[in-house]
Amino acid sequence: MTYVLVLVVLALAIPWGAAPIARHLAGVLAPREACWVLTGAAVLLAGGTIAALVGLFHVPFLAALEQLSLVRVLEAWPAAVPFACVAGAVMLVQLVLLVRRWFQHRSVLRTAWLSADGGTGDGDLLVVSGRDVDAFALPGYRGRRGRVVVTSAMVRSLKASEREVLLAHERAHLAGRHHLLSAVADLAAVVHPALRGLREALGFHLERWADEEAAAVVGDRRVAAAAIARAALAGASHGRADGYPLLSVTSGPVPRRVEALLAPEPQALRGGARRVGVAALAGTVVVAAVGALALAYGLHEYVEYAAQDLVGVTTPSGCSGMWDTLRALFGNGAP
Repeated sequence: MTYVLVLVVLALAIPWGAAPIARHLAGVLAPREACWVLTGAAVLLAGGTIAALVGLFHVPFLAALEQLSLVRVLEAWPAAVPFACVAGAVMLVQLVLLVRRWFQHRSVLRTAWLSADGGTGDGDLLVVSGRDVDAFALPGYRGRRGRVVVTSAMVRSLKASEREVLLAHERAHLAGRHHLLSAVADLAAVVHPALRGLREALGFHLERWADEEAAAVVGDRRVAAAAIARAALAGASHGRADGYPLLSVTSGPVPRRVEALLAPEPQALRGGARRVGVAALAGTVVVAAVGALALAYGLHEYVEYAAQDLVGVTTPSGCSGMWDTLRALFGNGAP
């Protein structure tokens, strides 16, 4: 079972290497592309982690299906049951944390809508009275379409041109459904701790995406930079460090965002640089995903081979070929 342990370690360790690669690639891409790269990497790496745990967890159940007693399984692989128990416990914890995190998302969203119910405005804009200087994109909830919520204090703190930037920024969040990308990365980070870095990087690039959309609307990158800086100085994001579901113009590393707006508009990577970056990320993610799937299928083949060897159960046609290959690669001895 050496190859199984190797695949388990690879499937669970690769996200630690793939996440920095994804963050680095996102740093040289245009904001829109960066967001999709980070979200896709988070989904695939989280999926590979779950597949590896499922593959490890189902060994005793496959043995039962192949008419192998638990005693015979432990004779062939003494660590099978302990590993399966650990994998099951980890998946149970992941499930609890995922459900908890999802309800936290819904709670924040519900609270935000309740706080905005007293607002006045026209169309997608709601102005809420109060001393807090704040503005955020409020996603749709229970049949209500998304709104841009701005406090009256924020309105007073900005010039007319800066208010236009603010509204364009938050509308870009709503139009791009950025809260969904943020939620996906946030939930993926619950599955594997290495993916927390992707969540944080995605939050920054989502703000950059909205910054660029706002600059395009007003037609002046310097005005957009000044508006974001003034809004950040005037208010705060009030503890929304995770960025979901209330994406705000004041969140993220504002100095870096302002610096990016004062620079020329970012362009997508072209030619060899883009191909190398995408190939590096894709290769790492594919290795993680294929490794996890190979683990799940390889464990299935291992149990079938053990059944054939120990109790004479016939291995279904089409399965022995892969197992023969694995035996050739990892050793010819019986399990």
